[in-house]
Amino acid sequence: MEKDVAIVGVGQSTFVRSCGMTTRELCYEGFAEAMQGINLKPSEIEASIICSAPEYDKQRSPAGVVAEYLGLIPQPTFYVESVCSSSSTGLRVAYSMVKAGLYKSIAVVGFQKMSELSSREAMERMGRGADVVWESPFGLTMPAGYATYATAHMNAFGTEEKHMAMVRAKNSSYGMLNEKAVYRKKLSVEDVLNSEMITYPLKKFDCCANADGSSCIIVASKEVADKITPKPVWIMGVGAANDTTSMSGREVLTGLKAAKDAANAAYKMAGVGPEDIDVAEVHDCFTISEILAYEDLGFAKPGEGIKLLEDKETYLGGKIPVNVDGGLLSKGHPIGATGGSQVRTIFRQLRGEAGDIQVDGAKVGLVHNIGGTGIYGNVTILGV
Repeated sequence: MEKDVAIVGVGQSTFVRSCGMTTRELCYEGFAEAMQGINLKPSEIEASIICSAPEYDKQRSPAGVVAEYLGLIPQPTFYVESVCSSSSTGLRVAYSMVKAGLYKSIAVVGFQKMSELSSREAMERMGRGADVVWESPFGLTMPAGYATYATAHMNAFGTEEKHMAMVRAKNSSYGMLNEKAVYRKKLSVEDVLNSEMITYPLKKFDCCANADGSSCIIVASKEVADKITPKPVWIMGVGAANDTTSMSGREVLTGLKAAKDAANAAYKMAGVGPEDIDVAEVHDCFTISEILAYEDLGFAKPGEGIKLLEDKETYLGGKIPVNVDGGLLSKGHPIGATGGSQVRTIFRQLRGEAGDIQVDGAKVGLVHNIGGTGIYGNVTILGV
């Protein structure tokens, strides 16, 4: 593993349904936590990358406003967007810039303030992340898109609604321990199965919740990392891929090709395989998403992801613990902040700082962050 670009600090705000503050104030919460414990001043951060999905608040070009409020000017700032995977894309850009020698330290700040919109308005905005000519006008919202994946997986492999409910039950058992999560209530399989139907076969508790939140990742060169923290976490591999924007163009609907391609690139770059991952954060925007991730990432063969759940291999103490911070299903999904929050969890795991959800001996961790209904795939592998 090359130890030349590191993550030295991570932070996130508490994810809430309505934060009651401005976007810039919300971003400060994640940034302030990321700066704790490292010997680095805002004026010494050489660039910033601000990540969010547009059209959720009135501020156009938010990068300048956020960078100014955080004390990150006159250093350059950049705005990066790939809908739900925006801050993972921002981390990839930051890695590239540090690797290229353009900057020695970069702050990647992700945010979303979704409470200014009604649920109906937020759903419409998310739908427009897909093809506005051939898809979103016909009502293919995010729940409908993932319901399509769910029914395809059920038809191909015999997956049942109870298997998807098992994902939420698992993640809620860890989410109740996460003080940063919006939803801290333990749910049973029966609770999920008996919840309101949203779009068959996905029910209310099969779906993650909108939230306000921010996250921050401080990326640094080895030269800087060695000076400012005794416990850097190294970026081993960054993989990214795209699939067709419209689902009608996808080769398969029983998995996310963009996730598979991104994972293969990240594994190759890191020089590891699925069997080497000690802990993972995957993009469980819907319960079926986590099952797809098991298979797309190579933790299970196609159709066998449900066996990992049944055998509790993705629980703490299992072969590959997944989403032991509660995942998006418990934490909420403030779109631009989600990838940074996932990185925060893996960073804390690899430094042995995860408390009640610590995976013993974790040395290599993976983050799987998806944009839209599988349009953008990002996989990041971290190690110590």
